[in-house]
Amino acid sequence: MRWTYCIIWFLYVSICESGPLPDPGPVMYGEVQSPQYPGPYPPNLQEQWDLSVPEGFQIRLTFTHLDIEASAGCHYDSLTVLYNGKVLGKFCGQENSADGHHPGNQNILSPGNRLTLVLQTDDGNPERHQNIGFSAQYQAIDIDECSAPEPRSGSGPLCSQICLNTLGSYLCSCYHGYELRQDQRTCVLSCVGGIFDEPEGHLSSPGYPNPPPHAVDCQYVISVESGFIISLNFTENFQIESLDTEEGLSCPYHWLQVAISGREPRKLCGEKSPGLMVTNSNKVTLDYHIDTKGQSNGWSLDYSTERVKCPSPGSVPQGRVTPVLAEYFYRDYVFVRCDQGYKLMMNGYEIDSFSAMCQSNGQWHLPLPECHIIDCGEPEPLLNGGLTFLSGFQNQYRSVVQYHCNEPFYSTLSGDNVSLTCDADRKWRAINDVTLLPTCIPVCGQPTNLLSSYQRIIGGSDAPEGAIPWQTLLTVDGNRGGGMVIADRWVMTAAHVLVNNGVEVATGIIEVDSSRLSTTRVASIHIHPGYNKLDKLQYDNDIALIKLQDRLTFNSSVMPICLPPDGATYTPSIAGLSSGFGITTDREGKQLITNRLQYVRLPVVTQQNCRNSINALKRTNNQVPSLTDNMFCAGVPEGGKDSCQGDSGSAFALRDDGKFWAAGIVSWGVDCGVPGRYGVYTKVINYVDWIRNTMQEN
Repeated sequence: MRWTYCIIWFLYVSICESGPLPDPGPVMYGEVQSPQYPGPYPPNLQEQWDLSVPEGFQIRLTFTHLDIEASAGCHYDSLTVLYNGKVLGKFCGQENSADGHHPGNQNILSPGNRLTLVLQTDDGNPERHQNIGFSAQYQAIDIDECSAPEPRSGSGPLCSQICLNTLGSYLCSCYHGYELRQDQRTCVLSCVGGIFDEPEGHLSSPGYPNPPPHAVDCQYVISVESGFIISLNFTENFQIESLDTEEGLSCPYHWLQVAISGREPRKLCGEKSPGLMVTNSNKVTLDYHIDTKGQSNGWSLDYSTERVKCPSPGSVPQGRVTPVLAEYFYRDYVFVRCDQGYKLMMNGYEIDSFSAMCQSNGQWHLPLPECHIIDCGEPEPLLNGGLTFLSGFQNQYRSVVQYHCNEPFYSTLSGDNVSLTCDADRKWRAINDVTLLPTCIPVCGQPTNLLSSYQRIIGGSDAPEGAIPWQTLLTVDGNRGGGMVIADRWVMTAAHVLVNNGVEVATGIIEVDSSRLSTTRVASIHIHPGYNKLDKLQYDNDIALIKLQDRLTFNSSVMPICLPPDGATYTPSIAGLSSGFGITTDREGKQLITNRLQYVRLPVVTQQNCRNSINALKRTNNQVPSLTDNMFCAGVPEGGKDSCQGDSGSAFALRDDGKFWAAGIVSWGVDCGVPGRYGVYTKVINYVDWIRNTMQEN
């Protein structure tokens, strides 16, 4: 019970607090039926219906059924339709019946917005099946007031000039030069100023081509969008009162004044039409004045507009301005594109694209840009090489550069120089579209200063600058040794020189000066795995490689020596070049460490003579190392020419086909320059594969 109470209370409150129903608005249609329809209508009945629709509408009545007892003149039962008491029709009978007065399918249209229906019946109905009355629908129909005939009262038409039918009413309007009176029906001559903003139109003076009945002061303003100019084209029928004076035509009383911004107003009168007037302005004010005296028939003109013209945009060197037109007008666009190989520049900056619009003031909104030749930037540098401009300059479009290696210290791998062209894509490209740079490989064994003769180290001469550019000075824990450059990051030496740590490498020197000595950092040391550093009498495989931290740049002072060529031979008696910073002799025969690079010419000794010399030493000295097939001897039997301490690791170079190649490495010997004894060298040709594999793997 408590829950039911809550529901009922809620419904009650909702109903009580609801607002009034909205106004249904004016009735525009409906339905009317006799009582008890479609059953028989009752007797002794007088029923009335008053129908109405909004003002400005008529009522159209349409019968969907009418069945009323028929009688002559509808005397007994009848349905009467009235408007303001006036009978529009009295009906009875059935459809297609011979007696009575039936409306059939004809509609009834009321003169106004009201209609009255009256149903009247007597006390009897003689028909077997009693009559059932009527059913009708009504609808509001808009009155076309403008088509109504003038009233007979002589009050004139609804509108004296222009009638505009509206829904439920009408409006009156006037022709140009007239205005509507307060009665909103009658038009009288007027001269009300207005603004004409359409791109074209027609104007004429009040009453034209007849004079107006009274004085007028009219102003017409033609104002169109900025960017357009107005042209006035007066018709030939032009007549405004004027006076002929000694100074010419004068307009003292009647005139049409044309005013354009920025110019003196111009008064027109007389009987000659001004014809076509191009104002070059988007706003023109026309002031028409006549007084009550005199007579002026007035004027008529058509005005039109055209876009403001801009000057020719001009041209751009190395570029194209499009489209090319005979004339350019307001809102026209031009575009600039540069020729191939050129770029758009404006105010010192490159732009992707350019367009300019003709403005309403007749000027282009941007000045034309410039087309500057593109550049490809600096060509990629070539390691150990350079480039030369064959044509063009400053890396510009179609410039051609040719790469070359730094001769005579480097040469191209293919032997051909590579040429590149700066193309429109701002890239350097080869003719065959290959942009790989050439590789500059070091030239080996070709010193720029070739020795004319070989002197001896022991008591020998100093080496001139650039004569032995592969020579290096090694300092190992304070001890001096030698080595030879074989690649831009590799030095070859004797393994026994590197048995201790702390290696320093100096290249490109011919004189040892501790204050000016510049060494190259060592990255790694690679001693031949077959070398036995624990056995001081074991010099087999006495070869090692030093990898440098930084690459060497080759020049006249630093150049690699070639590795042994394929099929190289150690022909006995052939002279080789041995060099180093080791012990030498002065003029008095004293031995001392040289600070100047020394060189000597030594012939290759037969392997048998080398072995015999060593075996002879072994018979008197058990501290002499053994000779192996990885060694060879060089020297002269009479002595006096030899490498010595401090030269270990330096090169014994043979020359073949104009190139020096590393035939041997100064390894060991018993004393220096003693007759019957020779210097022993590591035979490099036996280690070419190991050398190349070590450099490749590291």
